[in-house]
Amino acid sequence: MIKISDHVVNHDVLKKAVERFREKGVILPTFAQMQNPALIPDKIKDKLKNIGLWELHPLNLFRINWHNEPKEKGGLYRKVNFLELPRAVTGVDARIILMLGKWFPTGAHKVGAAYGCLAPRVITGQFDPTYHKAVWPSTGNYCRGGAFDSYLMGVTAVAILPEEMSKERFDWLKEIGAEVIATPGCESNVKEIYDKCWDIRRNRKDCIIFNQFDEFGNSCWHYEVTGHAIEEAFHDINGKNFAGFVSATGSAGTIAAGDYLRTKFPHIKVAASEALQCPTLLRNGFGGHRIEGIGDKHVPWVHNVKNTNVVTAIDDEDCMRILRLFNEPDGKKYLESAGLDNKFIDSLKQLGISGIGNTLSAIKLAKYFEMTSDDVIFTMATDSAEMYGSRLKELEEERGKYSQLQAAKDMEKCLFGTACDHMKELTYDDQKMIHNLKYFTWVEQQGKEIEEINQLWYDRNLWPGLFSQPAKWDELIHEFNEKTCLLKNL
Repeated sequence: MIKISDHVVNHDVLKKAVERFREKGVILPTFAQMQNPALIPDKIKDKLKNIGLWELHPLNLFRINWHNEPKEKGGLYRKVNFLELPRAVTGVDARIILMLGKWFPTGAHKVGAAYGCLAPRVITGQFDPTYHKAVWPSTGNYCRGGAFDSYLMGVTAVAILPEEMSKERFDWLKEIGAEVIATPGCESNVKEIYDKCWDIRRNRKDCIIFNQFDEFGNSCWHYEVTGHAIEEAFHDINGKNFAGFVSATGSAGTIAAGDYLRTKFPHIKVAASEALQCPTLLRNGFGGHRIEGIGDKHVPWVHNVKNTNVVTAIDDEDCMRILRLFNEPDGKKYLESAGLDNKFIDSLKQLGISGIGNTLSAIKLAKYFEMTSDDVIFTMATDSAEMYGSRLKELEEERGKYSQLQAAKDMEKCLFGTACDHMKELTYDDQKMIHNLKYFTWVEQQGKEIEEINQLWYDRNLWPGLFSQPAKWDELIHEFNEKTCLLKNL
């Protein structure tokens, strides 16, 4: 079944969920409130003034949005958080805007994608928080977001991620009390994660797996929340021409924001970004890479490939060099000598490795389509450099102390030297070829039906129907909150 149920499946399980959430003080935000925090009741906002952004408090579910004030404690809401990169950094005239995931709880927007998967199961009686454990298979931030949401909802979390991910991720997951399962390999070793999921399905009946790669709640959240936030940001900057949207494919949840944006700006170019060391979409390729959080070597089930116009591949070495340029003291000194002000230089720490990769893909897009200063490209900084302190230490141990001379080389080669190589503008046949790759993962390995994969390609009403689900879920969320009586008695 492709769609998540939009009605209550098991009333007995739903009753248990209501009782558990009442006991834990959990009030669920609607998708509409995550899209527009002005809809959040004032009595919840009053409580949030005394709660830290990362605090393990159930009301922090109401901070799953792009509008959080950029402060660690007591912040409420403001305009969408984004960062515009000037030509002095990108080398192109097109305006490149990064949506900032740092100001979500956990420091990454994946708490939203996880909520979009778990909440609909709870409100429809498909997940019993008194019995079931929530399993979050991930190549990075998704399992962190899932563990955070689970904790806030009184649910036990099981996080699955590759053993070569950054130390910060593992440390945080253990601190929050999640069960952590490390699978072999790096961010592109998704098959090993799926193998562990099958082992859990066979041997642990108390577990429900929320696989971001085939969970439409993931892409629905980005369509409904991220897509609207980007549209709002475009109007905030008085943009002239919305020219492009770039997203690393990862689970292909975030790129669903492009499906929404297409309904408002039909001419935009939607670009999928991946690592050159593992060019699955570009060349049906494989391999390992260092752009953490973008799983590869397969096409996610939830990727609407018909809405993807361009594929770009980024050398992970460029990402690692720019990570040092933006965060090492001598890198910052060089940027200052290049005429950038200190406040902006400090803001660059809001870009993690995948955000740097997305920036390079946006530069490629601007150069390929010869975009001008009238054109605006939006892309994502899913997380920040705060998640990669251990990587910076590793790079220093491997390559020695960073210098302003190296910074000049990195600026010239990795940013200004970005070219239109390793990218492809997709034809209809190219799109279908990428879609057909889903067969080998999802039908042969993961038990999907051939009728379903054909439906994803041929049924023109399917994707709009999938993306319309949050409206019905919001009705059920309201009913659920009424049953707990928590909002009424707050």
